[in-house]
Amino acid sequence: MDKRLEAGWFQRLVWSVLAVGSFGLLVWVPFLYVAIRRGRGSDWGAFLSFALYEVGSLSLANLPTGKGEAALGLVVLATLSMAVWLLAGPLFDKPTPRNAMNGAVPASWPGQGAANPYLR
Repeated sequence: MDKRLEAGWFQRLVWSVLAVGSFGLLVWVPFLYVAIRRGRGSDWGAFLSFALYEVGSLSLANLPTGKGEAALGLVVLATLSMAVWLLAGPLFDKPTPRNAMNGAVPASWPGQGAANPYLR
């Protein structure tokens, strides 16, 4: 069974502020957190893509002035908007409702039936 990683709106907001507030330098941190906690291959892929973005953007930032500034700015904006969309939306599982078990019938244990003397 897959592990679930639920997050409320406050936690989603804090992760988004970290990604944008660091100007993209720490955008990989929330994705590493999710990949370690949940362990899915897709989470590790998202972490690796944002880590590679970080390495690539830092290497592009060392180019001489005037070369690639507009392209780098568009890449940063696109990456940060994608990260905020993922952090605010589909990355985390929705919290389980508190009254999810109201009205539900609990499952019986294997071998438990009418012959159980404790249920008479």
